Amino acid sequence: MDVQIVVTGEETAAEAESLADWLRGEPGLAGVGLAGQPPAHGELGSVLDTLTVALGAGGAVSVLAASLRTWFAQPRRSDVRLRIRRPGGESVEIDAKRVGATELEAVLRRVLDRDEPGQG
Repeated sequence: MDVQIVVTGEETAAEAESLADWLRGEPGLAGVGLAGQPPAHGELGSVLDTLTVALGAGGAVSVLAASLRTWFAQPRRSDVRLRIRRPGGESVEIDAKRVGATELEAVLRRVLDRDEPGQG
């Protein structure tokens, strides 16, 4: 399953690159790509703010949660938020400064471990 992670905050592009680099170093994930949204009217180019993370089988949600938890713990100068979306459109928003380490995996599982809408 490919999961989309949109990074928002004061330093969106830098934080998205940081997260992409971090997740690429995680052997339990099947792949990580970084892209941007099309530029809005009057903007010169797109901002790289969207990661696509390929989750393999066998505990990939736990691997993603543990990796995000560690990345969130790194010192940063700005607030960062992540919107994590599964195929089909269900999503969850996570604020790096307000999510508890123990609840992160549970929050991700509520959205990412569903086989069909309405299950969970």
